Amino acid sequence: MLLTLLIFLLIGGTAGFFAGLFGIGAGILMVPALHEIFLARQWSADIALRLALGTSMAAIVFSSVFSLRAHHRHRAVLWAVVIAITPGIVIGTLAGSLLANALPTHMLAMFFIAFLIFIAIQMALDLRPLPRRTLPGSLSLTAVGSGIGLVMSLIAGGGGVLSVPYLIWCNIDLKKAIGTAAAIGLPIALSGTLGYVMTGWSSPDLPDWSLGYLYLPALPAIVAASSVTAPLGANLAHRLPSRPLKRAFAALLLLVAARMIFKLIG
Repeated sequence: MLLTLLIFLLIGGTAGFFAGLFGIGAGILMVPALHEIFLARQWSADIALRLALGTSMAAIVFSSVFSLRAHHRHRAVLWAVVIAITPGIVIGTLAGSLLANALPTHMLAMFFIAFLIFIAIQMALDLRPLPRRTLPGSLSLTAVGSGIGLVMSLIAGGGGVLSVPYLIWCNIDLKKAIGTAAAIGLPIALSGTLGYVMTGWSSPDLPDWSLGYLYLPALPAIVAASSVTAPLGANLAHRLPSRPLKRAFAALLLLVAARMIFKLIG
């Protein structure tokens, strides 16, 4: 029991630290780590992956609140954008949760792996879109939010990896783009968690203490650890050279993707 607690603390602490350091969703690391732990318990591959996604999404609810408060204090959240995009976020995230439940496990895993590789390439090459346009109207923002929510629910992400580049492309200042993306992450996480709980509610063979595809025993330790380490990572990001760090982390993501591919094939 103590070893399990320490493992969940380590997962939350590591994911939170790198999320703060690089401004990415903690789910990028939490999902593969939880997937490994759940597989080691001899749970089926189907249950292990979906529980990893749902549990990571629930953990992001808390980290989003902490991040949102910090950015709001610095007046870096464009609330008009958050309000306009949230209906689409909720629709897309719930739809993504339903899609995740319907997809075969290997297809869901391959989508996650493909996104890991995409993020690794983006970070290694430091790719950012050039500002080219202004923000669209509310209807278009709703459509954009639906797309972001759909993708993020399939990878248990907070949304920053898609919403920050989109906002920069719409000529939003980088700091306000990051702050607004942090606020957008909360409806993504809330609706995504609800979706994974609902779709997994009647699933057979769930382990004890599961609420749908949310594994409750892992949540407190992950949230507690990530809430401590995420600010440490964010502070360190302002002191260390970013490009070598991003390339090193990109290499780590590629290794994680390769291991998931090996597991999938095996």
